[in-house]
Amino acid sequence: MTNAPPELWWKDGVVYQIYPASFKDGNGDGLGDIPGILSKVDYLKDLGIDIVWVSPMFDSPQVDMGYDISNYEDVYPPYGTVKDMEDLISACHERGMKLILDLVINHTSDQHAWFKESRSSKTNPKRDWYIWKPPRYAEDGTRLPPTNWRSYFSGNTWTYDELTGEYYLHLFAKEQPDLNWENEECRTAIYDSAMRFWLDKGVDGFRVDCVNMYSKGVSFQDAPIINPHAYEQPAWSIYANGPRMHEFLREMNTQVLDIYDAVTVGELPHTPDPKKVLDYVSLADKQLSMVFQFDIVDLGQGASYKYQYQPWKLPQLKEIVAKWQRFIEGTDGWTTAFCENHDQGRSVSRYASDSPEYRVLSAKMLAMMMCAMTGTLFIYQGQEIGMINVPTSWPIEEYKDIESLNFYNQIKATGDKEALDYAMTSIQILGRDNARTPMQWDDSAFAGFTENKDGAWMRVHDLYPEINAAKQMGEKDSVLSFWKDMIRFRKGHREVLVHGSFDMFEPENEKTFVFGKRFGDKKALVVLNFTSEEQEVKLPEEYEGLKFHVGNYGDAQEMEQSAGGRKVRELRAWEGRLYGTW
Repeated sequence: MTNAPPELWWKDGVVYQIYPASFKDGNGDGLGDIPGILSKVDYLKDLGIDIVWVSPMFDSPQVDMGYDISNYEDVYPPYGTVKDMEDLISACHERGMKLILDLVINHTSDQHAWFKESRSSKTNPKRDWYIWKPPRYAEDGTRLPPTNWRSYFSGNTWTYDELTGEYYLHLFAKEQPDLNWENEECRTAIYDSAMRFWLDKGVDGFRVDCVNMYSKGVSFQDAPIINPHAYEQPAWSIYANGPRMHEFLREMNTQVLDIYDAVTVGELPHTPDPKKVLDYVSLADKQLSMVFQFDIVDLGQGASYKYQYQPWKLPQLKEIVAKWQRFIEGTDGWTTAFCENHDQGRSVSRYASDSPEYRVLSAKMLAMMMCAMTGTLFIYQGQEIGMINVPTSWPIEEYKDIESLNFYNQIKATGDKEALDYAMTSIQILGRDNARTPMQWDDSAFAGFTENKDGAWMRVHDLYPEINAAKQMGEKDSVLSFWKDMIRFRKGHREVLVHGSFDMFEPENEKTFVFGKRFGDKKALVVLNFTSEEQEVKLPEEYEGLKFHVGNYGDAQEMEQSAGGRKVRELRAWEGRLYGTW
């Protein structure tokens, strides 16, 4: 890469994801809300955020925390009003920030008016807006679902409706029926209600939920048998990246997104081939601006079931990072950099160490790694203060997430205590609730998240007196201060850090991660120790003569000076250092 980086605002932007229920309670009812977000807009600006991403705040029965939308054109009343959202959009724009929303259009809530009409009769005009199929029957006459597909939330993807005698499809909860994108009227309604309504109010784009699942084909075949002990089988190889997927996205751009110059970042699971990912993100093809590849956050997940945790080694992480850092080189595509979101355990707990003596160093090291990555950088709320997974002492009764609870109860029903313990351990590491505990603002009651005397909607993390934003604002060596400095540093050297080519060294080393970035005559080198013990790192010859710039230890500069001209560095526990040609 030698030419100047293209001037597209979303490429250089730093995005901050907000989970409304858990960010800030503005009215004292124990639940986060839009006024609460408004009260923290200046905090986001001070952090260095360019784009605010608000997860679903639409009207919803909240079966899946807002991803079951009953009205795209209204706000979930406990979160606020449409006027509150208009005020938030204005507040962001006044501070030079953009705002994007979640676009959840693979499915709706079963309480959406469209679905109520669809299920009312087989002859209703909206019947074909959802996916209905007649039953199958076994040889003994037993009624069976149309396919053996397994839901992401356990069980079958089909629910039988007594009124009309047919099944409807739901890849997620039974309360989340899938929309039928094969129906043109349905697509038009989606564009009007879910997209234009908010774009007309000033929204700058969307994070697009499960963006490669709209085109499921029309054959609806059974999935291959992966688990012979269960009827339901994983079927993503059938319903993801279907035959009309790119056609639908091009239509969405032509009819809506291009007109508003809106940015999109698609959630693109089950797509491991970089060539197929490039089909989605080519700038010229106008489908998606960029996508999330989930390999990094899928580390440790079980092959058959998510909550069957599998230990992993550093070379696996490095291979994933290198793959998705390099795949856009020489193309007009773009990529993203992230390691946390609302569906994942906390990065410090998963990839580094959340023990008291190392968690601050670990959080800073990961911040350094992420801020040196090519692509648009995404930060999840609390990541900037080093929030960690919930304590292992929390019982299952403290968990709220439908995915975790359904799996736990499924295993519990088998009566296998060993399997249940394994499931609980996996949930403690990978569970979505780890990311959904209330934001830790200060050391007052309930972490300053709410003034409700009965507390928050979900238990606040036990360590909030030690890990909170107010405490870190007053500390120059805090995780929060480090993130602010790293974001500024990243923007100050955008050519090489945001747009640079990626080099990796010693890919099989299980202790350290060393990678370089190049743009024209500029170079940067990042060296990271992913262990709690001292490790030696040899600086690559290709990156000789670089100056030390950033370290996550306060005395890193002195340590560099003492190293003299030696090529070997002694990295302490969870230490990271960044060097550059400038």
